[in-house]
Amino acid sequence: MPPGGYSWWYVDAISDDGAHGLTIIAFLGSVFSPYYKRSGRSDPLNHSCLNVALYGPQARWAMTERTRGAVSRDEHNLAIGPSAVRWDGDVLEITIEERDKRLFNPFQRRVCGTVRVYPEALNPAAFALDPAANHVWHCLAPVARIEVEMTSPAVSWQGRAYLDHNRGREPLEAGFRTWHWSRAHLKEGAVVCYEGERSDGSLFASALRFGADGAPEPVDLPPVAQLPRSAWRIARVTRSDIGVARVRRTWEDTPFYARSELASRFAGEEVVAVQESLDMQRFASPLVQFMLPYRMPRKRG
Repeated sequence: MPPGGYSWWYVDAISDDGAHGLTIIAFLGSVFSPYYKRSGRSDPLNHSCLNVALYGPQARWAMTERTRGAVSRDEHNLAIGPSAVRWDGDVLEITIEERDKRLFNPFQRRVCGTVRVYPEALNPAAFALDPAANHVWHCLAPVARIEVEMTSPAVSWQGRAYLDHNRGREPLEAGFRTWHWSRAHLKEGAVVCYEGERSDGSLFASALRFGADGAPEPVDLPPVAQLPRSAWRIARVTRSDIGVARVRRTWEDTPFYARSELASRFAGEEVVAVQESLDMQRFASPLVQFMLPYRMPRKRG
C-alpha cells in the first residue's frame, strides 16, 4: 500500500425482522482519520481500525484507531488490535473486541462478539472509480447471509448482508468532492448504484446488477430520487425506478456523511436499500478535523 493509500473491507446487514442493522469496516490507512491526515499519510498501516456500528435496540458505535504494531495480516487473516477478521473456508468471521465512544461521556462500553458472513454469490471483477484507477471498488459478495452473536450488548440475530472492498493510491478527498452509493437485494441477486463528483469537477454515475451467481452487468441508471437532507444538512441522493424513495431510518448522521436505510424500487421490485452520501469537502474542513478526535480516539502502542 503506497503512502497516502488506503484499503477497507465493508459489511452491512439488516436483520430478517427489520429491527436491527449493522455496518463493520476494517480500515488500513483509515481514510477518515484526522491523525492519518495530520501525519502526512506517509504510513497507512500506522492508522488502522475496525469500525463497528450496531443500529436498532442497544445501538453501539466504535472506531478506535491503532498503530502499525497492533496490525498483523496474511492472505486469510487481519488482526487490528484485539479484533480480527479472517476467512474460514467459505465464511468471513469477524471477532470484535472494542469500546464505544460517545460525546461528552467518558465511560466506554464494551462492544464484543462474533459476526459471520456467508457469501451466497461471489464477484471476481473490480471497477475503477476514476480514469487513472487511483480508486477501485470491488463488490465481493453482493448477496450474503449473516449471523450476529454479540455478548456486549447482548443481541443475536440473522439477516441478509453485503460485502465489498475499496482501495486507493491517494487520499479520498484527492479524488472526490461528493459521492452517493446504494445497494439493494433483489429476489435474485442485487443492484448497486454509484455516482458523484470527482475532485476535477467531472461527474460519474453507474448502476450494476449482480445476478444470482454474482456476475455483474451494467444496467441503465434509474431516475434520480432526491431525499431529505440529513440533520447535518448533508445532501442525499439515490436512484429508484419511479424517482421516489423514502428514508426508513438514518443510521449515521455526521458533519460529512450520512448512511440511511431506504424504501425504494428497483427492477420492478419493492426493496429495502442501504444508502450513503459523502461530502469530502466537509471532511477536509478545519472544523470537522477539530471535531473528529472526540469521536474517533487513537490508541498508541
